[in-house]
Amino acid sequence: MALTRLLSLLLIFCYFSASNAKGKSRGFFGVVDPENSGRVIVDHTTSDTLKSSLTTVFLPIIYIIVFAVGLPANGMAIWVFLFRTKKKHPSSIYMANLALADLLFVIWTPLKIAYHLNGNNWTYGEPLCKVLVSFFYGNMYCSVLFITCLSVQRYWVVAHPLSQQRKNNKVAVGVCVAIWAFIWLTTTPLYLYDHTAKLKEPNITTCHDVNIIHDPQNPFPSVQLPYYYFIFMAMVVFLVPCVVIVVAYILLLRALGNSMDDSSAAKNRHRAVVLIVTVLVTFLVCFIPSNIMLVVHYSLLKDGVINNGYSFYISTLCLASLNSCLDPFIYYFVSEDFRNHVKNTLLCRSSRTVERMRVSFSSMKYSRKSKSYVSESGNTQSSTC
Repeated sequence: MALTRLLSLLLIFCYFSASNAKGKSRGFFGVVDPENSGRVIVDHTTSDTLKSSLTTVFLPIIYIIVFAVGLPANGMAIWVFLFRTKKKHPSSIYMANLALADLLFVIWTPLKIAYHLNGNNWTYGEPLCKVLVSFFYGNMYCSVLFITCLSVQRYWVVAHPLSQQRKNNKVAVGVCVAIWAFIWLTTTPLYLYDHTAKLKEPNITTCHDVNIIHDPQNPFPSVQLPYYYFIFMAMVVFLVPCVVIVVAYILLLRALGNSMDDSSAAKNRHRAVVLIVTVLVTFLVCFIPSNIMLVVHYSLLKDGVINNGYSFYISTLCLASLNSCLDPFIYYFVSEDFRNHVKNTLLCRSSRTVERMRVSFSSMKYSRKSKSYVSESGNTQSSTC
């Protein structure tokens, strides 16, 4: 609940910051300069917003936090899932892929930080701008899909506790491959149109901020591709998984209500419920505002409405990026196995980790009595380095 309150307060702060950012929070709406086709003219409100503390101070601070926390946290999560979790299961496969999706976004945030700190002036060219935008939205929808898989998997574990582990792992791997292929295909349209705009005043080049309208009397053709793209992604890749998550959670609660006799099983299932609820709350707080604003913004933009709340929209996108640094802590605080693996990993000296693991495994013997691997001293192998 504390996490929900914190994110809710941050969302409210973003709203008031956007509404106070010089004027009426007009959208970033630009038209081609009739005297110089290589430049774009924006109104004074847009110009002031691009120079405001919201975009040049607040947003880079949030992205710096995302990078500083998300890079080591997701790196540690991937390390734990790949090399420390010996018994793979579908949930760990989905969480490892979710951490990978977060990491792929986090590594590009320094460009985003430099862009905002430089007064929203993009100096890295159109190709890198397209890459940044595609990784940003790719991470958003990739996270949505993997969280959906986690939710369904939690229900499946409770409803079918005796299902075959190997078969479930193969299904999980196949689903992950399908999700990555789907995200790769659906981010392709983002490379089909330009995201940078060279402004006349202020003299900067924006990246995915100013929408160039070639004909103010008929703006729809200028934003037709992004309009259809983001409407499709919000309605299909966000709304449908959201419904699936809600249904899976309802079925999970029903299944738990019918099988609470075994106290040990009930404890494990309670931990699963806590994980799915925590992830679900983070998912709803981080992604619902940005996807709603995506639909609202492009729906207004295609009709030529200048006052389309773009400042609030970019604030919600910034809020959505926090998901990349929150997911590893969800794994840590909810999953006891993940927490133990992280602690054991952090206790090792990085320069000796590989060698100590090699010596540890080479000295183990198989005990038929305990049906497990034990060291020469007779102790069962632990997860320490």
